[in-house]
Amino acid sequence: MTARYLGLMSGTSMDGLDIVLAEFVPRPELLAHQHFPLPAELAVQLDALTRPQANEMHLVAQLDRQFAEFCADCVLTFLAENNIAMDSIRAIGSHGQTIRHAPEAATPYTVQIGDPNTLAALTGIDVVADFRRKDIALGGQGAPLVPAVHHTLFAQPNEARVVLNLGGIANLTWLPGQATDVLGFDTGPANTLLDFWWQAQHPNASTTYDVDGAFAQQGTVLADVLERLLADPFFSQPPPKSTGRDYFHLGWLQQRVANLDTYAPADIQRTLVELTAVTVAQAMTHWLPARPQQVFLAGGGAFNPVLVEALHQHLTDSQVQSIAELGMHPQHLEAFAFAWLAHAYLEKIPGNLPAVTGARRSAVLGGLYSAL
Repeated sequence: MTARYLGLMSGTSMDGLDIVLAEFVPRPELLAHQHFPLPAELAVQLDALTRPQANEMHLVAQLDRQFAEFCADCVLTFLAENNIAMDSIRAIGSHGQTIRHAPEAATPYTVQIGDPNTLAALTGIDVVADFRRKDIALGGQGAPLVPAVHHTLFAQPNEARVVLNLGGIANLTWLPGQATDVLGFDTGPANTLLDFWWQAQHPNASTTYDVDGAFAQQGTVLADVLERLLADPFFSQPPPKSTGRDYFHLGWLQQRVANLDTYAPADIQRTLVELTAVTVAQAMTHWLPARPQQVFLAGGGAFNPVLVEALHQHLTDSQVQSIAELGMHPQHLEAFAFAWLAHAYLEKIPGNLPAVTGARRSAVLGGLYSAL
């Protein structure tokens, strides 16, 4: 039986789909990777679903299929361009696109769309998907799920490490060397607020984000604005905790800084960078057993030099560097994690860590959607 899997990840930033080819026997290995930009209109429609609107059920049902069709097109292109035989893939691990995440609701829930039946039918490959809801059913947050993978790949005995993923949301994994002691949780926004604000100031730009942090570099930190943002109760909430784009969005910023238009836009951008760095540092101080010796950066934020420099300034007791130093490209780690979760499902390996998510027990996560 082949040990090769595809991992599909479209994160909180909603900028595109990352696909990796991975195998796990005799050891975990990333064999190929590719990024596919999300079509602009599809991105707009998906973003709109993160907030209440009219006719939601119809829109969710339509976009559930449309996003799966986009994923299937990307998979078939990926296989063709990398000369990968379809029958060499045991399964696709598909995260789907999160549109709502409410683990603290009266009836907790999380919603990822991208119909795995459609994906399996269009690609001819079995799909493992719906990874988060089992953990929610067991009383957990349903997130983050990547710490189990981080431990498998990067933990070292007698060395305290943190893997810090800077996607739309920032989340960290504490790796003290023993799986039973791993911690992980969301610390707050990373790219999502930066992208929302940059797009609002540059509506006709050809890119959807502040390339190389150039816009933020022009600004200075606004201490009064930062103080108002840091007052949000999410930042002082102890883990386990997770959040998403449906919480941290442009409306969140506008509600907390009513006079936004009186500030220089670049100053707001720089302040949002500082918000991410400060909340990461505070989370490590308040919720980790000790300051990590090393912090490894993953996700798109690892390529923002202004954010990376801010993290260096606030994490002076730790060596901050890219996860590339451990042999993994920052943009490929999460997609690789969902390839691993598909492998874990088929091999009946638990995919969650209860100490991370708060679930009552560990569990095999996901469901199988056959291509037959």
